[in-house]
Amino acid sequence: MIAVAVIGLNLRPFITSIGPLAESIRAGTGLSSHGLALLTFVPMVLMGCLAFLGPALQRLLGARPAVIAALVFITLGTFLRFFVSSAWTMVGTAALTGFGVAVVQALFPGIIKREFPQQAGPVMGLYSAMLLGGGALGAQASPILMELTGSWHIGLGALALLGLFAAIVAWRVLPADRPRMPEGNVVRALLARPRSWLLMAFFGLVNGGYTSVVVWLAPSYQQLGWSASASGSLLAVMAICQAAAALFLPALAHRNGSDHRPWLWLTLGCQFAGFAGFALAPDLAPFLFVAATGFGLGGCFALSLVVALDHFSDPVPAGALSALMQGGGFLLAACPPLIVSSLHDLTGGFSAGWIWQMGCIAVAVVLVMRLAPKGYAAAMPSAARSVPSGGS
Repeated sequence: MIAVAVIGLNLRPFITSIGPLAESIRAGTGLSSHGLALLTFVPMVLMGCLAFLGPALQRLLGARPAVIAALVFITLGTFLRFFVSSAWTMVGTAALTGFGVAVVQALFPGIIKREFPQQAGPVMGLYSAMLLGGGALGAQASPILMELTGSWHIGLGALALLGLFAAIVAWRVLPADRPRMPEGNVVRALLARPRSWLLMAFFGLVNGGYTSVVVWLAPSYQQLGWSASASGSLLAVMAICQAAAALFLPALAHRNGSDHRPWLWLTLGCQFAGFAGFALAPDLAPFLFVAATGFGLGGCFALSLVVALDHFSDPVPAGALSALMQGGGFLLAACPPLIVSSLHDLTGGFSAGWIWQMGCIAVAVVLVMRLAPKGYAAAMPSAARSVPSGGS
């Protein structure tokens, strides 16, 4: 449980620390508007591509050594931001850190399903809450450190201490891998099922809102006259609400039956309301808007992972399906920040980008209708499953 919390904490600060320091990074490295978007696009593409290799990595290297090595990559990539001086080296640190995060995200849900087979939902909630809480830490700590030291390099690079601590904890407490039996190509079998593609599309539509917000929410309010630390506070409040929703909603859903669709619709409604506020009246109640958006994004992220795991009782295909959902989803989620950037260049503001994101949420609402638990067996008929009445 300690490892679940500490490892999850390290998977978002390297992204959320960028937005509040965007202007300083741009001035120090010469990054363009599209270049700033690349700092999210590149890690998300890596998260997407490497997720498809999750089962193979676990089979070849073992989950424990792969996760520990990934945490070392996260630490190194963040540490190198102390020394960044050009646009492409900044993108390089994003790629290195994104590679490590991608490996952890591909393997860790399967570890949770294996170690907590009867409580996978609540433990995934803890993992998701710490992941999103790390986003709050990065968004708030980086501008504070920059203002205290006068250096955006320190604001970004100091977060490497989190990765170092996580690597030490993982080395000490992660359980050893159990013997792995030879298995067929799980990924190929899952890709043959339409349900896998539906989950990937849904996950991508939802997380596209997250990637857009972490890159462009702070700059959008700085354009309205907010300071770096004040706009960073918006991201921090959003991430705190994400973490709270990710922690509590899976537990509530677990107690109220196996059908998580009403909870997913609730989270999507919150996202829609928040983005509508950003688009139509950003100065009216900004902290209320970020709270609603954060609650929706965090709850939906955690519940999506639980829904994927619930399709199988066996942790191997369950972990593989979760990895695939994240893989295809993050590939899709890599694009929205670039789309928002292009719409900003065309219109001079961010409202068009937020309205576009509201349309994506509307599509996700329709996709949720297909995620009834009674359809899991028909959607994934190739493996035995026994989803308990509690949902996990």
